Amino acid sequence: MCGIVGIQAQSSVASELYDSLIHLQHRGQDAAGIITYDFRMHKEKGLGLVRDIFNENNMNLLTGNVGIGHTRYPTHGGFGHGEIQPFWTEVPYGVALGHNGNLVNYKELAEEITGREKRYLNTTSDTEVLLHMFATALGQNGSAKSDKAFFEQICGAVKSVFDRTSGSFSVVAAIVGKGLIAFRDPHGIRPLSRGERKSDNGSVDHIFSSETTMFHSLEFEPKGNVEPGEVYYVSESGKVFSKKLVSEEFTPCIFEYVYFSRPDTMMNDVSVYRSRLRMGQNLAKRWIEKHPDVLPDIVIPAPSTANTAALSLAYELGVRYSEGLYKNPFIGRTFIMPGQAERKKSIRHKLVPQEIEIRDKKVMIVEDSIVRGNTSRQIVRMVRGMGAKEVYFVTACPPVKNPCFYGVDMPTRSELIAAQKSVDEIRTYIGVDILLYQEIPDLVEAVTRKGDHNIDRPCMACLDGWYVSGNVDEEKMSEMETMRLNDRNGH
Repeated sequence: MCGIVGIQAQSSVASELYDSLIHLQHRGQDAAGIITYDFRMHKEKGLGLVRDIFNENNMNLLTGNVGIGHTRYPTHGGFGHGEIQPFWTEVPYGVALGHNGNLVNYKELAEEITGREKRYLNTTSDTEVLLHMFATALGQNGSAKSDKAFFEQICGAVKSVFDRTSGSFSVVAAIVGKGLIAFRDPHGIRPLSRGERKSDNGSVDHIFSSETTMFHSLEFEPKGNVEPGEVYYVSESGKVFSKKLVSEEFTPCIFEYVYFSRPDTMMNDVSVYRSRLRMGQNLAKRWIEKHPDVLPDIVIPAPSTANTAALSLAYELGVRYSEGLYKNPFIGRTFIMPGQAERKKSIRHKLVPQEIEIRDKKVMIVEDSIVRGNTSRQIVRMVRGMGAKEVYFVTACPPVKNPCFYGVDMPTRSELIAAQKSVDEIRTYIGVDILLYQEIPDLVEAVTRKGDHNIDRPCMACLDGWYVSGNVDEEKMSEMETMRLNDRNGH
């Protein structure tokens, strides 16, 4: 999972790209990068948080009215400086590209590009593969002079990418002397929103981003989404072209609503905040159905992604909502930390239980999901250590049983507790009196109940094992699990 943003404006875009990446920091804390252009490409990248990478000196070098930015959370490729996006190539024109997603057929594509096409791959990142595919096809489609003709050239290149790739990808790209491009895979698995900002002189600035979180502060008006299989081109003169190249079943990732996205985001025309409220409502109904004689004294979220669901769940049960676990805001998101050791180390620094809210009470902990189980186990131990009478654990997400190969860090079945243990065994492992998972139909209903979203069905392969790309068999699954483990170990 990563955050991407592209801006075309009438003035320098560097500071607004920086602000956008701050708003997208929750989508990746491993690294970040910005590329702008005027007469040439200007780039700045680094490992760590956005605020630690960019400063007044290097920001002043990022000149130009068109640019793209990226916050990285690696699901494919290594962890070094060379893997940091955006990537760029000099031929043709000068193309910079940032990508959120994951290519299932990366290995086959990399072999084609290095073998038949004689291209050199400097990293193991699937984004570099995407860049080479797009740039090669763009160069082969002619050398158009007009904006309209160049858009047709772009469409041919993007269609070539669609034809060759399998997996998820939302992409922003900048082409020197041409403008800004955005496109999204035919199933729309990863999000990509767009917005416009009108100036007093009648000109219009454009933004494309993983989320709408920065639109208000930068005064952009939301204009919907880049649709699945659609490509946008904003020329340097400000002309906007768009075309839907492929129509497939629309299957956006459901885990975006459960965990990754900020609650103030409108994603695929669905409010993330409202979807999480509905998750809590549906959990309350199931709790009453399955445990009609059991009522907690307080409901406590495992902050902060679960706060919204916990709030509505407590309301439906008629139980007091309490922030019984204080979250240190300066500790990163444990789910997206690059190793289990870091997750275990950080959780006790991240969360501090409030004894006065917990002692001698029946405590219901609400979590967004249980992936590996270790974080949940430690949270329960902390709450029991503060003197809880009983501990119930409720999760807004159904059991995560399968790896995600579309951009979420659920790389191996051996790391997924629900793939190894029954619900009762998980209850015993994390040490609670009652464990309640959200049911898949209830989660889908919570996401799709409201909004003019046109979602055919969410992608939830991690829950139900149905991979929309259709090419994930046992052999492919083992290949990708091995690849991910090798990436982690630096092989």
